[in-house]
Amino acid sequence: MTELHHGAQLMSMTDIAELAKVKRPVVSNWRRRYEDFPGPAVPSGTRPLFSGTDVVRWLITRNLGNVPADRLQEELAPHAIMAYAADFGARPLVEITSSLLCLSHLDRRPFPDSWADLLRRAERLDAEDEFVLRELKAAAPSVSRLAHLAEELIEAAYTPGGAYEWLLAARTRLGLTDLTTDMPASELLRLVTEVADLPSRMPFNDRITIADPHAGTGDFLSALIKQTDEPGDLVALAATQQEWLARLVRRRLLLAGVEDYSLDVQTGTDLEERMADPSIIVTQLPYRPGETRSALTTLLEVERVSLLLRPESGAIAIVIGPADALVDRLTGIREARLRSELLRRGVLETVVALPGGVTPYRPGHRPALWVMASDPAPKARGRVLLCDIVSEPLTEHVRARLVEDILLWRAEGLRLDGHDPRYGQAVTIDKLEADFGGPLTPTGPPVARMLGRTVAERPARISQAELRLEQAADKALEAYGQLRSGVVARTGRRPPLVTVGDLITDRSIRKVKGHRIAPQHIQRDGHHAVLGPHEITGPAPVGARRIDRLLFAATYEHASLTRPGDIVYTTTPSFALMIDHDGFNVALFPARVLRVNPNADRPLTSRVLVALLRAARNTIRSPSAVHAPRIEDFSIPELETEEVDHLDALLRELEERQRLLQDQQNELTEIYRLTAAGFADRTLTISRRATARQTDRRKRESDAAT
Repeated sequence: MTELHHGAQLMSMTDIAELAKVKRPVVSNWRRRYEDFPGPAVPSGTRPLFSGTDVVRWLITRNLGNVPADRLQEELAPHAIMAYAADFGARPLVEITSSLLCLSHLDRRPFPDSWADLLRRAERLDAEDEFVLRELKAAAPSVSRLAHLAEELIEAAYTPGGAYEWLLAARTRLGLTDLTTDMPASELLRLVTEVADLPSRMPFNDRITIADPHAGTGDFLSALIKQTDEPGDLVALAATQQEWLARLVRRRLLLAGVEDYSLDVQTGTDLEERMADPSIIVTQLPYRPGETRSALTTLLEVERVSLLLRPESGAIAIVIGPADALVDRLTGIREARLRSELLRRGVLETVVALPGGVTPYRPGHRPALWVMASDPAPKARGRVLLCDIVSEPLTEHVRARLVEDILLWRAEGLRLDGHDPRYGQAVTIDKLEADFGGPLTPTGPPVARMLGRTVAERPARISQAELRLEQAADKALEAYGQLRSGVVARTGRRPPLVTVGDLITDRSIRKVKGHRIAPQHIQRDGHHAVLGPHEITGPAPVGARRIDRLLFAATYEHASLTRPGDIVYTTTPSFALMIDHDGFNVALFPARVLRVNPNADRPLTSRVLVALLRAARNTIRSPSAVHAPRIEDFSIPELETEEVDHLDALLRELEERQRLLQDQQNELTEIYRLTAAGFADRTLTISRRATARQTDRRKRESDAAT
């Protein structure tokens, strides 16, 4: 089985660019510049194919690309998997390859040379057909090529378990909707595993049972197992709706390190409870469209999960489901009564309203999370921690603070001298019951936010912003007074037009090329700002991308920095330009520089040239045009020196007025934001004196209008 070792990893130059996280022309440059670049494994006219293994080895040796060397093999895996998927189909590929990986785990020896010998080995090791036998027997002998894929994945990932995770990581590219539609985002996985807090339980228990009655592909259980260095001490129970998914999850748990006698995966929704009582239950309820979704059905499923918690065992259950049943106000009597019963049983510990997007393939779905405990902390009894992060993206920072809120509530309950939740409030069950069927969301901002510096300092910050606003308005009026531009209609002969190319020829301006900078050399910190199309056209702020001074001087010895007053421009993706007032920055290709010559016969200024170019008529690229317009072809009027000086002075004054007005706009925006936030969380109001002034002002305006 060695002659096809490279067959599944043939890559085009576009694939290599994607693998190395570079643009396609970079690969062409590598191929021309480096004599040791791997030759085509299969020359095919204008589309040569290269061995993925050879390419990875070359990238590691040359230290090229934007992917760390230790991740290149992992990045190569999806390309190899996709190459085989075209021949065998996505689902058969996953089923058979995962079975081969599982067989390798069971036997810990290389695969035999013949498919018949491999089947005999599977019959011996999996006589009861729990893991691999059915899939391998149903496969045609031609799939023996997949044994090569399994071997290559194991070699790259070091273990069959790591290779299995790589295989499942490719499910999105394979288009396996059964495996991807309910796949949680990585931050949601981390939130659930950290709330479960498995590592803290391990030292005090010989064996811990984790369970998921709606396991899907086993994402939550797999993430939990990765939290411990001793997966052999775990018992794993799972259930999933389809038989082939149940077998896939069974293999995944085995390869994650759970012993075969300590795991059970059922088809359906019932766990094999005779094996052990669950200590930690993590599950995501099956998605149902809004047209057929029933809050009663959801709450019944949650109730079934709660019944798996043995009293006074310290067990917890984390359930993710639709917010309309778990958090929102309920209009049906049966639904409200059932949720009320769950509250009165005292098992509900925490409720979290989650933001949308935590299940990437259902971005419009509003999820919520319930944490239930069989034995809540004494000072948490009779209360529920209600959290709301709907308006917060589930970032690492938000997740860490939310986990801290939940774990401290579980450990301490309500303490006047303890931790104040950052994202929620502890509400008594009696108060929730008084509003029968009411929403399970905080009634106001968290106490920590109410007492925090941000809230306490709002009135002072608003007063300071009002003072700065008044100062900015006075400064604008004192500096310039009323605007008198002196602009009138032109009479007599109009100035002739001249092209930028003509100005370059007679040395009135100079065109300077931009520089190609390696992406890995551009950082957030550095001495010189990098000015490219993103900065010039507006998406990226100036200074967000920088390069170190010593690195620039040592690596790009022939490159030059901009000068104060240079005009940096680009024609792709659209024509745009800016003045680099400070200079000493780097123009990043395809951006270029126009430099005004102050000693020309008819000198221009940077402000005048930018204003005329922005208003030029022939700068817009036609949608059907193949090439961007050349700046040399742009036409501007040839103004007299005196007129250039007057226009430059006017433009300078307009720029300064714009800056002063922007300062006022910024202060108004700050006042608006702070005031709205304070009224939204009910910490601010309007003083009576201000209310009286507003009433008098409206009365005077009404009288004047009359």
